[in-house]
Amino acid sequence: MTWLITGGSGQLGLALQAELTFQGINYIATNSSQLDITKPILVTELVDSISPEVIINAAAWTDVDGAESNETSAYQVNAIGPHNLAIAAKKVGSKLVQVSTDYVFSGDGTAPWNEAAEHNPQSVYGSTKSSGEKFVLDELPNAAYVVRTAWLYSADRKNFSKTMTKLALNGDAEVRVVNDQVGQPTFTADLSRQIINLISTNAPSGVYHGTNSGQASWFEFAQEIFKLTGADLSRLIPVSTSDFPRPAKRPAYSVLGHDDWPKTKVPPMRDWRIALAEAMPAIISAVEAER
Repeated sequence: MTWLITGGSGQLGLALQAELTFQGINYIATNSSQLDITKPILVTELVDSISPEVIINAAAWTDVDGAESNETSAYQVNAIGPHNLAIAAKKVGSKLVQVSTDYVFSGDGTAPWNEAAEHNPQSVYGSTKSSGEKFVLDELPNAAYVVRTAWLYSADRKNFSKTMTKLALNGDAEVRVVNDQVGQPTFTADLSRQIINLISTNAPSGVYHGTNSGQASWFEFAQEIFKLTGADLSRLIPVSTSDFPRPAKRPAYSVLGHDDWPKTKVPPMRDWRIALAEAMPAIISAVEAER
């Protein structure tokens, strides 16, 4: 039995490969140059040839601001691509995991978003990811898993944790960080393990929230990173979202609730601070190696 990972060269794709290897699960991973998920014929041909037990779609248009001026391209990757995978999965009897986002919600709440909360995306990125969820769940109501996540970080690729670590280790300048957006820093290794365990334990299909527990603002996330690197916390200056105008609206409150994990044999993910403490040595090493 083989699993198929799309988006294999991204942060999550790399973490999924590491965890599948650790668990002794056979897999094939593709990147965008090896498989363009927006092309239905290519998707069908590959899925037919592999007949995977599970497909995890970690491929996505993740340039949130770029999506605002490239709506058609973002829709192709974030909506049509998952639909193509769902059709191909249905044909061969594969389970499909669609990785989604907190951006499907408005971000205007004050309590963690429930898995069944109404979608109200405020950006092109959020809208296209919302459409992708709907396509997958409609096509595979009994074999699809939508796993929403947020604020991913790791020692791989470009992400907030590496940027802050680099700033913490280099120089003594002030670092301005937004303090009025609240979410959940999520370690890709934890999310990968959560997704694989979800499928391996034959959990009910449906929507799950794959984020580390607890919550933080970007400023609090940065504070924890500075603390773990031994940097001077006074260098961090809290600022508001309005100080950093961007093309796409950011959710003010995008904490995701974990209400549906009790339906499974898999507990919710651990607190984000515990995960970050474990991740930081590798992140520091990666940043130092990239100097």
